[in-house]
Amino acid sequence: MSAPAGHGTRSTGTLSAAPGASASSGALAASGALAAPEVFDDPGASTVEGAPTTPAVSAVAGTSARLRTKLLLLEPEFRGATHHMWRSEGLLPRYRAYLCAMHAVIRASVPLMELALDRTRARAATGDPLAGPLAGYLEEHIREEEGHDAWLLEDLRAAGGSPEDALGPLPSPLIASLVGSQYYWIEHHHPVALLGYIAVLEGYAPAPGLTGRIARHTGLPAAALRTVREHAALDTEHLDELYALLDRLPLGRDREAAVAVSALHSLDALTRLFVRLGRSAPAPSPRGAGPVPPMGVTP
Repeated sequence: MSAPAGHGTRSTGTLSAAPGASASSGALAASGALAAPEVFDDPGASTVEGAPTTPAVSAVAGTSARLRTKLLLLEPEFRGATHHMWRSEGLLPRYRAYLCAMHAVIRASVPLMELALDRTRARAATGDPLAGPLAGYLEEHIREEEGHDAWLLEDLRAAGGSPEDALGPLPSPLIASLVGSQYYWIEHHHPVALLGYIAVLEGYAPAPGLTGRIARHTGLPAAALRTVREHAALDTEHLDELYALLDRLPLGRDREAAVAVSALHSLDALTRLFVRLGRSAPAPSPRGAGPVPPMGVTP
């Protein structure tokens, strides 16, 4: 799972386009296909994001398309929060705070998936039709995500901080709400709910231009930017795999609702976390207002 940065969306111009989507991916998408480009708020900055466009979801659209459409409703607020957080003024201390917060999130990724895998295997004995494919996905994704929390500590050290800055303090209630809800749903409902959380963390991964922006405004070396740089490349493929899985699983209405509730809660919690990291709230966007036009800047 990625350390979300708030603008990892890509555009393919198709129904199956979404955050992290590649132009060739037929199954990929998450909270909105992007079309019109959006650029950073400084001259010469590269285009890294676009304004979401509402996908036309038909009555027979798959689970992934329906999930993308639901997430679009919360995306304007999320974009506003990340826009404010990634502003150039005072970016260095905020970037260090971001690394600490994301470490608190990402160090739980593998333990969450291991718990979900354990509970999924237990359900296989009951004949749960989701157990086989879900277990296979989790086994592979655990291997892919191992060690990513260590990247954040290395970045923090290279950015002038200390690993203790991330490891010492009690994680905030916002992070506990984001991550802790997944433990509850895995234990007390169904481990498939975790896929909604993964969809958000993978779907809002760093866009390629963020690495250069942070370097320009902070003077940090490449060694301080590994997590942002690596996840900008990795998460497209990961999201492809997740959305293909969602469209294959025989979820039924109740299990699909669990995935959607998990994803919507995760995006809302991330929005509140990025507002806090930005130290002051951005101008509010009406919830449910749908896609917004390009703002000329990126989060």
